[in-house]
Amino acid sequence: MSVLDATAIRDLIPRIADGDTAAFERFYALTVVQVLRIAHSVLRDRAQAEEVAQEVFLELWQNARRLDPERAGLISTMARRRAIDRVRATQSSRERDHAFATLDYQPERDATAEQGDVRFVFAPVAAAVRALPRAQREVLVLAYVHGCSHSEIARALELPLGTVKTRLRDAILRLRSRLAAAAPH
Repeated sequence: MSVLDATAIRDLIPRIADGDTAAFERFYALTVVQVLRIAHSVLRDRAQAEEVAQEVFLELWQNARRLDPERAGLISTMARRRAIDRVRATQSSRERDHAFATLDYQPERDATAEQGDVRFVFAPVAAAVRALPRAQREVLVLAYVHGCSHSEIARALELPLGTVKTRLRDAILRLRSRLAAAAPH
């Protein structure tokens, strides 16, 4: 892309933001090869690269008002980001499909025996959690029982994020130490 093309692209974005379809067509003509090249270099699949290019240009059309025309490489960044998102989504989907396909059917279990096993395993853990200082126990329960993120815990307890992380790390270390000492050798 030449310097003239880069200047033209920069000048076209505000016009696209105003709904100028001719400006969009010109922008497309100047950048489509570049967008396809970037998407294809990440995806290695022409059909998916074309889909990503379509998503990039749709995003540009819909969000042109929020884009900074002075930002160099805007369209390249958008194309690369979309292509990487597509790779991640495809990998995640494959992993999910694989995990589902490899699930083994488990026959019904003996619930009473299982409850006894759970109590046997859980009792030392529960005792170790109860023995933690209240501040550490509180953070640990919010994280592992309630599934809160570190940020959510920090907001809920009105603590700095670093304090939450430290308390959680200290709680885990204490649990590990206590449970290792209680484990039969």
